[in-house]
Amino acid sequence: MVIAVDDARPEVDRRLARAAAGDAAAWGELLTEHNERLHRIVAFRLDLRLRGRVDPADVVQDAYLEAADHREAYFRLPALPLFLWLRGIVGNKLLETHRTHLGTRMRDAGREVAASCKPAGTSGPDATSVALLAGFSAHSAGPGTRAARAESAERLREAIAALADIDREVLALRHFEQLSNAEVAAALGIGERAAKERYVRALQRLKAALADMPGGLTGLRP
Repeated sequence: MVIAVDDARPEVDRRLARAAAGDAAAWGELLTEHNERLHRIVAFRLDLRLRGRVDPADVVQDAYLEAADHREAYFRLPALPLFLWLRGIVGNKLLETHRTHLGTRMRDAGREVAASCKPAGTSGPDATSVALLAGFSAHSAGPGTRAARAESAERLREAIAALADIDREVLALRHFEQLSNAEVAAALGIGERAAKERYVRALQRLKAALADMPGGLTGLRP
């Protein structure tokens, strides 16, 4: 049996060993340590039409129940960080939530936070782009007039659309889901240095696109 260790702290190692041996309490403690991060993922990826109708905490709780049922399967995996495994389960539960509430009105399946995190190609705005636009719009100081706000939003939309799929996903993972460069690299199957460089370049492009707009993208640091 291979025990996947996603944290070097001795206490986490001990909990992983206990959980692998069948200790349900230790397993529960390990899961809930990631509660805040998983909640953040759902809040960011949740379809805008469902915000206020679906509680991210419920999606995370459903993921925990699924994880409890498949605990033994996790410990048969080759050293996969627990957080990334949970993130995959959360993604599946989020997709189920979208299907349940939106059905044929779903824009696409891009809101699934699959374990691989590789975005599927779509002909229209993908779900990651929609989420990025909403997220980054909240960072803008916001010009005063309606026309200026509309122009700023359109520039941001165009700048996001101009990015490669993988760069949009890196932005989402690093800036909004707050994954580390190492976690982004593992999730996307790229090198850690590449993950860092793609994030910095993508963020710079967005800021440059709005550089001459009042407010721009304020407070954003690589």
